Amino acid sequence: MKKRFAIMPDITCDLPVSYQKDYDIEVIKGHFVSPDGQEHESVFDWTTVNRDDFFKSLKKNPNSYKSAPPSIGECFDVFEKHIKDGEGVIALAISSTLSGTYQFMVNAKDMILEKYPNAKIEVIDSRRFGPCIGLLAVYAAKLRNEGKSFEEVVKWINENLNRFHQSGWMDDLSFIAKKGRLTHSKAFFGSLVGIKPIGEFDYNGMTTVIGKAKGEKQAYQALIAYIKEHIENPEEQIIFVATSNRDKQAEEFKKLIEENIKPKAVYVNQTQINCSINIGPGLMAAYYLGKPITEGLKEETESLTRILAELK
Repeated sequence: MKKRFAIMPDITCDLPVSYQKDYDIEVIKGHFVSPDGQEHESVFDWTTVNRDDFFKSLKKNPNSYKSAPPSIGECFDVFEKHIKDGEGVIALAISSTLSGTYQFMVNAKDMILEKYPNAKIEVIDSRRFGPCIGLLAVYAAKLRNEGKSFEEVVKWINENLNRFHQSGWMDDLSFIAKKGRLTHSKAFFGSLVGIKPIGEFDYNGMTTVIGKAKGEKQAYQALIAYIKEHIENPEEQIIFVATSNRDKQAEEFKKLIEENIKPKAVYVNQTQINCSINIGPGLMAAYYLGKPITEGLKEETESLTRILAELK
């Protein structure tokens, strides 16, 4: 049966192929450039690239790989396929502060409307990146499957973007600082032995360090306590745990979330090539729907500071 409208996140959503099929979500492909200068179409589930070799190479030379968004023409083509079939399109782009993907999608939308003036098409700046976009797409697809209209789903997304949280750590913040995902003033935390810098999203999807734990044990305890304070209706929630070559830690975090938060489901997602190029090795973080994030992360920082002090 033909669906009423398509949910289309960009390649950075890190949504495994099995989830794409389960929720009927179509990902807009991107590209990456390998160290030999060759451009490749991005793939999911590490089907053509050895993950361990990739991260070893990436860590040795952070600039050896480059990610590239879909072109305006590529966005137009995937949009038109659905519009010609009488379907609407809701496209979700990585934060416009991190990539030109959103503007490319907007340009493609304008071309669609010029050719198909009555088309239903919406391009949304997710103000997020990575698995959080994938989680947002899953929530949108669930609403569609429940019978919500195109307009209702768009409205829900726009009203709830600021409620999608990131709670986790990076082993080496200097990598994402070099890639423009973090301010350099915070990056030194990532070079201190045994320190786990805990990050949260700001309004624009930039990762901001709001505290630092001493070792994995304290970090897990702090993260579980933090999620408990900021999540809403956990029993109804799907939580994604992302890992960029930190699978053991991600599985441990998943187990702790299941035991202490008790959400509807927890899935571990490996970051895929395009996001991994910009995140690097060492990410282990949960993504979930919670209380609105406050301006300047004031309440979030105060919350984690108190939690860490209580764990000393």
